[in-house]
Amino acid sequence: MATFESHFPPMPSRTHEACGPSAHVFAYAFAGQVSRAKGNSVLWVREAWNSVQLNPLGFETYLDPQQLLVAQAPSHIDVLASAEEALRSGRVALVVMELSQSVGLTEGRRLQLAAQQGGSMGLCILPEGMGSNAAQTRWRCTPVFDPQEQADSTLQKWEIIKNKSGTLREWHVKWDAQTRRINVVSTTAQR
Repeated sequence: MATFESHFPPMPSRTHEACGPSAHVFAYAFAGQVSRAKGNSVLWVREAWNSVQLNPLGFETYLDPQQLLVAQAPSHIDVLASAEEALRSGRVALVVMELSQSVGLTEGRRLQLAAQQGGSMGLCILPEGMGSNAAQTRWRCTPVFDPQEQADSTLQKWEIIKNKSGTLREWHVKWDAQTRRINVVSTTAQR
């Protein structure tokens, strides 16, 4: 039986996708894990029209803010072009692409080839239903709310809904800010 650790972080030197209301939490955790393992920075590229600003200090429980580079590109195509160049360079551990449109098969394949060539990883954050056939994996990420807990819960349901090299699975996970690790939570522990 495949464990969570065999799936996260996803396969190196490939591009992956995340969708769902907790896709950003997935990206933060992914960035923290990859940056610590490789010791390199993370590049987060977004479309410039998006008025919501990313605050690197908000990443602090996941990733050292000094390891995060945030860039804005004029358009969807410019985000993809910037990401491709960064992946190919191999100078960053992870390139996160925050997109509002789907990635075409040609663009997705170019990202995969760039990730392989540079030895970097890519993650596209996309709206639900806009994934690319070229992605290695696609993760749907949703929060799990506990009606008993009054405080904001960090419990998440992460499921692989596309996997080119294996099974589709789901896990309930919780971020541990002290150890900066993801813990799998058993179904019985949620009750």
